[in-house]
Amino acid sequence: MPKMKSNSGAKKRFKFTGSGKIKRKKAYKRHILTKKDAKRKNHLGKTTLVHKADESSVKDLLPYGN
Repeated sequence: MPKMKSNSGAKKRFKFTGSGKIKRKKAYKRHILTKKDAKRKNHLGKTTLVHKADESSVKDLLPYGN
């Protein structure tokens, strides 16, 4: 059997933690930053976890992730 292909876009956007959860970057930090206060921009720079309801969808895109 041939190997399954990982989704190239998902490969670049998601990383797995040691416990198997999925990390992601936050949206809304690309442009129109002047109206956003510093605290908000600071928090948007940090990573967060993919919601539990969406984990199965991301794992389908990354068959060899964990």
